[in-house]
Amino acid sequence: MPSINSSGMGGYKGGGSSGGSSYSPNAAVINTGGSSGNSRLQQETKDILDAISDIQQFYVIEEMGQEIPGEFLTLKGSLSYFKIGAKSGMIEGVILALLLPVVDFYLLPFILKSPGLFLKIMFGFIPYMPVIINTFLCAYVGRYYVGNITSKAINSLFSGRMMVLIAKSFMVYVFYKILTGLSTPERIWSLAQHADKNAEAIYVGYMTMLPHIMPVATRCSILILVAAILPYGSVFIIDQWRRSRIKRNHARISGKS
Repeated sequence: MPSINSSGMGGYKGGGSSGGSSYSPNAAVINTGGSSGNSRLQQETKDILDAISDIQQFYVIEEMGQEIPGEFLTLKGSLSYFKIGAKSGMIEGVILALLLPVVDFYLLPFILKSPGLFLKIMFGFIPYMPVIINTFLCAYVGRYYVGNITSKAINSLFSGRMMVLIAKSFMVYVFYKILTGLSTPERIWSLAQHADKNAEAIYVGYMTMLPHIMPVATRCSILILVAAILPYGSVFIIDQWRRSRIKRNHARISGKS
């Protein structure tokens, strides 16, 4: 982990003894020779805010021209970022999967009933918040791609989020597909009878919603898929383009082009 000294600046401290590493009073201190940096990283990196904070510190060091060896972020460290990304993706996928049916099948038809255009747009906008949050997160974190460690950490973080959201998209669609397939009038009426006096109202309400369940489920699955692929895919493409541009510039400078 990077640390700052009392003067407000740090120093880069390589772990090798062959003279290839250097120390500068104006760079951040990183111990790459032992496991203490990674153990501290894994102790402190508990959620997505911690992960982004780590990436910001790596960015500052690499942006100053101090290249951190790729081995500084070990396999265990990469898995730590992956798990954090997966956890945040799981939470956002669940929120979207729950909010969309609640808004479409409960708030708008039964609570608001005849909402004005403003309320309809405002409440209809709520389920899309995870997609918007994902997009802004990627736009914010993606600008920290500068070197080995930042790229490795961001890729691990985003890969975890992306894989979980893709799996969540598939599970949401399959769940509602099975639910609608099992929702025969006989089964619904049998279950509704447990509500005694409200049995008829529940039966009629559910059978009225039944034709609309799969369109909403399909839209929900597509939104989760878009939240998974579009923002992260865009960041990966931009990073590959940036790396390609750097290689071309090096080739021109060295006269190999």
